[in-house]
Amino acid sequence: MPPMSRGNPRDGTLEVKLHNTIENVPVRVSNTSDSSNGSNSSEFHKVRHMRRKEQDRLARMDVDYLKRKDMAEFIRSREERLKAAQDRTVQMRLKHQKIQRKRKKKSNVTSSEGGDNSKEEESFDDGAESNDANVTTS
Repeated sequence: MPPMSRGNPRDGTLEVKLHNTIENVPVRVSNTSDSSNGSNSSEFHKVRHMRRKEQDRLARMDVDYLKRKDMAEFIRSREERLKAAQDRTVQMRLKHQKIQRKRKKKSNVTSSEGGDNSKEEESFDDGAESNDANVTTS
C-alpha cells in the first residue's frame, strides 16, 4: 500500500480519498439483538393489532347499520299495518252505524205502525211511483 498523505482529499488518488473518508467518518456500532431488532417486531405487532382493531370496528359498524336498517324497516311496516287496521276499523264502524240507523229507523216505523198506518203507506206509494216512472213500455 502506498504511503498516505494527510493533505487535502482532493489532491490524492482514490486510495487516499478512501483512507481519509474512513478516518473522518465515525464508526457506529449497534447491538442488533437489543432494542432495534425488537422495536421492528414490536411495531409490526402494533400495526397488525391496530389493523385488527380497525377491522373489528368496521365490522361492528356494519352490524349496527344492519340493525338500524332492520329496525327502521320494522317500524315502517308496523306503521303501515296500524294505519291499515285503523282504516278497516273506521270502515267497519261506519258500516255498523249505518246498520244501527237502519234498525233504529225500522224500529221507529214498526212502533208507529200500531198508531198510524198512513206514514208507511205514503212512503210505500212514493217508492211505487218512482218505480213506475222508471219503467218504459215497448
